[in-house]
Amino acid sequence: MNYLIISLFVFGFLLIVSGLFIVKQQTAAIVERFGRFLAIRQSGLHIKIPFIDRISGRITLRIMQLDVIVETKTKDDVFVKLKVSVQYKVVYDKVYDAFYKLDFPQDQITSYVFDVVRAVVPKMKLDDVFEKKDEIANAVKGELNDAMTNYGYDIIKALVTDIDPDAEVKSAMNQINAAERKKVAAQYEGDAERIFIVEKAKAEAESKRLQGQGIADQRREIARGLEDSVDVLNNVGINSQEASALIVVTQHYDTLQSIGEETNSNLILLPNSPQAGSDMLNNMVASFTASNQIGEAMKAENQRLKNKGGDDAQKQ
Repeated sequence: MNYLIISLFVFGFLLIVSGLFIVKQQTAAIVERFGRFLAIRQSGLHIKIPFIDRISGRITLRIMQLDVIVETKTKDDVFVKLKVSVQYKVVYDKVYDAFYKLDFPQDQITSYVFDVVRAVVPKMKLDDVFEKKDEIANAVKGELNDAMTNYGYDIIKALVTDIDPDAEVKSAMNQINAAERKKVAAQYEGDAERIFIVEKAKAEAESKRLQGQGIADQRREIARGLEDSVDVLNNVGINSQEASALIVVTQHYDTLQSIGEETNSNLILLPNSPQAGSDMLNNMVASFTASNQIGEAMKAENQRLKNKGGDDAQKQ
């Protein structure tokens, strides 16, 4: 008798335990009775009648992703592979349709992706495929939404995550890109060189200007010094011509001394007698006198021609 009670107790416990089941978060369980749909159970602890009710299947309500690789040809006859990632999920209120109306939803989605991509991409050139990949993704999403909504699926997003042209075409594109970058680099290098040359020329011009200013200041001071020297010599009874000759001779010998002090100087032959300084002074004075005479003669000739032209105009 005791064994019978214990057996019944154990059987009843197992019967109760077999009637309990747990559904995880973001999951739906489909319960059938005698092979016919009974209910949809969401997350939590639930009870079913043992041996009568059974869990026919479970469907996740989380977002899923399906990657589809499609090979097609563009308008400019380039074969290209596109990787399309489709994010989708089961609609919470349409678990029944998702479970009973459609088997293998991934295959269905893949078929629609192939159909849309092979209808859109052949109308585009390869460059347009890269630029308009969002349009391709939107076309895929729109087509899938229209088709999969009736089966209880919601298309969250469609993305064109990779575009892989033929290997030869890819190599040619890389060469074009490299050539374009080299061209831009050459332009920048040319601009930099031009700026360098311009700035160098400006610096040289400024240097020449300052050098000329320095030479002018130097000559001005030399002239003042010579003027002072002549005045000093005049004060001691030496006339201007003799003073100038003395200064020229002094400068002459100073120049010879300066040349002699330079150990690396080239050979220069100059007259070294005192008479040479006087000769140079006389030659300079003669040159200045001749120049003044020529200038005065040219002025007189110009004035004569001007007066003659005025007289001819009055006669006419």
